[in-house]
Amino acid sequence: MTDIQNDTQIDTSARPALPDRLAVQPRSPHYNAAIFEHDIGIRLNGKERFDVEEYCISEGWVKVAAAKALDRRGQPLLVTVKGVVEAFYR
Repeated sequence: MTDIQNDTQIDTSARPALPDRLAVQPRSPHYNAAIFEHDIGIRLNGKERFDVEEYCISEGWVKVAAAKALDRRGQPLLVTVKGVVEAFYR
């Protein structure tokens, strides 16, 4: 019975440490593919956000897409929102 319990537990040692700054876009120097293999969450001022494109914990900001606006390359325009940022694995 203990073998079944061990199989259902989540192994947190296999997850890489969350960086101070992370971006969703693969073109960014702050992109890390190994982290996106796991489901991560971002809290800004205590509320969980699901639309974060990039974050920086030490500087206290997240970047989110601004509605349907696109730049000249077809990428969404990003708006910086400041506050207390927390990153975590779900």
